[in-house]
Amino acid sequence: MKTVLIIGGGHAAAAAVVALRASKWNGKIVMISDENDLPYQRPPLSKGYLLGSINEQQLPIKSRFLYDKLDCELKLGISVAHIDRNSKRLTTKNGEHVNYDHLIIATGTSARKLSVPGADLECVHYLRTLADAKRIKQYIAPRTKLLIVGAGYIGLEIAASATKIGANVVVLETQERVLSRVTNPEMSDFYQTLHASNGVDIKLNTGLNELRRTSTGYQAFLNNGEILHFDLAVVGIGVQPNQALAEEAGLECNNGIVVDSTTRTNDPSIYAIGDVSNHPNAFYTTRLRLESVPNATEQAKIAAKNICGIYSDYNALPWFWSEQYDVKLQTAGLSQGYDMSVLRGDMSTHSFALFYLKAGKLIAMDAINSPRDFIKAKQLILAGFNITPERIEDINSDWFS
Repeated sequence: MKTVLIIGGGHAAAAAVVALRASKWNGKIVMISDENDLPYQRPPLSKGYLLGSINEQQLPIKSRFLYDKLDCELKLGISVAHIDRNSKRLTTKNGEHVNYDHLIIATGTSARKLSVPGADLECVHYLRTLADAKRIKQYIAPRTKLLIVGAGYIGLEIAASATKIGANVVVLETQERVLSRVTNPEMSDFYQTLHASNGVDIKLNTGLNELRRTSTGYQAFLNNGEILHFDLAVVGIGVQPNQALAEEAGLECNNGIVVDSTTRTNDPSIYAIGDVSNHPNAFYTTRLRLESVPNATEQAKIAAKNICGIYSDYNALPWFWSEQYDVKLQTAGLSQGYDMSVLRGDMSTHSFALFYLKAGKLIAMDAINSPRDFIKAKQLILAGFNITPERIEDINSDWFS
């Protein structure tokens, strides 16, 4: 009996199991994950789980009963040491050998580490896994002095959750604005104001030089000469793809594992999906490595179809979301390369949309508490929808009609 072997235990891996059976794979499915837990939802870790509105039992993507029903063998808490492409066999770190006919690598990403003196202190945490979230959660309480390094989505989501709990939050950001890598200055200003109105102190253009333990807690020495006292630090300065296994096996890697439009690597028996996958995007005519649940889920479906002999290309539109306080951001497309951004609505109402245009074509949208605009944007971006700024700004008519 032929075997599909999946390395990883996140959204991509879980979706691949379901997609394989949906695509009529009749052979074995084996999932190997170095985490002890069933594949679980990761977005809630910085939001509902920290707040306590979502408990650990609600996090699994699928129940163990479903994996049993789909006849998927789970090998949890096991790390892979080596992939032997010639014999189509991998070796785990505990010495077990597992053969495969098709291999799906869904190893995700790891948090980028701080590289300053004191970065190894026990007060420093990163949020990528449930185990990370558990450690952070036990320390956040009313009046906890929380230092967050990095004002990207993960840092700001943790800041919002901790503030709701009653912690005193300071965020350090080396760039001149928050979310500078993913949105425009107007949206950055919106989030800066949102967090300031909730009591978060965001320090822009500010770096961290050193962390020290004291008799009463910890100190952060900033590059502007300021010294902060804190109880807990959470670092969110980006991630790096977990591609070491693939590199060691001779697979092509470049900011992730390089795949073609079918999610296949340079080895025809091996696929890479999810956050670790560097794939071509026809609409934006570039290669992308996306860190998003929708991307992981859709790539899993494409890999499964191709493994089952149903040729299929991955051409889904990237989309993302973030929840902070009473604000839900839904982003359709990628704004890089835009030559004009246009606001529809009033930012002060916390319900508006920012349109990103390139040569008159809609290439992306940030929708704040505006799901209707987001849904239409997803449909129209790939169609090469042309629109004028005047039409966007006219709130008395539907911009897409």
